[in-house]
Amino acid sequence: MHDPALVNAPLGHETSYPDAYDAKLLFPIARATNRAALAIPAIWHGDDIWNAYELSWLTPKGKPVVALGRFTFPHSSPRLVESKSFKLYLNSFSEERFEHADTVSQILKTDLGQAVGADVGVQLQPLAQQAAQQHGPMEGVNIDAADIEIIAYEPSPGLLHCLPSAEVVNETLVSDLLKSNCPVTGQPDWGSVQVRYSGPQIDRHALLRYIVSLRRHTEFHEHCVEKMYCDIWQACQPHSLLVYARYTRRGGLDINPWRSSDPASVSQARTTRQ
Repeated sequence: MHDPALVNAPLGHETSYPDAYDAKLLFPIARATNRAALAIPAIWHGDDIWNAYELSWLTPKGKPVVALGRFTFPHSSPRLVESKSFKLYLNSFSEERFEHADTVSQILKTDLGQAVGADVGVQLQPLAQQAAQQHGPMEGVNIDAADIEIIAYEPSPGLLHCLPSAEVVNETLVSDLLKSNCPVTGQPDWGSVQVRYSGPQIDRHALLRYIVSLRRHTEFHEHCVEKMYCDIWQACQPHSLLVYARYTRRGGLDINPWRSSDPASVSQARTTRQ
C-alpha cells in the first residue's frame, strides 16, 4: 500500500451496504502522491472513464429503475475516487425515490464533482433504452503473438526502445496481456492496452516485454496508465502518443483511463472481457 491515506479506504475492509443515499461514502484519493514519482510532460490530456452496471433507484411509486452509468473524470482533477467507495455510493441510491432520471444525474454530478474537485461527465441510460452492445478487440495491431522470452515481472521501463535507425511511423499497437494488482487488496486487475503514436518506430517486442513487466506491479488503474504513458514518452520520444487501457469489470464497474499528448477521443466499445 503506497499511500498511507488508503488505510482508511473501504477497499480491503468488511463493510455493510447502505440502505439510504449518502454522499459521504465517496472516498477521494489525491493524484499528486503517485504523480510525484513520474516524469510528466508539461502538457497532456485524458480522462478516466468509468462504466457502472449496477445502478438503480425507485420511482415515486416504488418501482425500481435500472440503468447503465458512464462517468468521465478529467485527468486534471486533483483527486480520483476509490472504487469500492464508488460502488457503495452508487448502491446508496437503490432505495431512494426520484421523479426523473435527470434528478439522479444531477445529484451524481454534484457529489462526484465535489469529491474529485472538477466537473465530472455523467450519462445515465435506462436499460429499456439500451441498444445492443457490440464487443470486440481494441483497434490496432495486436502484438501478443510474438514468440519472445520474458523474465521481468516488475516495472522495467529500461526495456523500452525504438528500432535501430527507426523510420518515423504512425501506428496503433494493442496488447491484451496487461495485468497489475490492486495496491490495497493485492487482487489482480486485468486489462487491454492500446498505444497509438507517431514517431520513431517502437520495437514491438520491447513494448510487449514492458507491458508484461507490470504483472506484479501494485497500483490503481489510472496510475498504471500514467506510468506507461510517461515511460514510453521518456524512452521513445514520440512526436505524439496516446495510451488507453480498458480494464475488466470488478464490483459492477469497469475503469478505462487514457492519456494523450494531444486532445483526442477514444472508442467506448467494450472489449470481449468487459
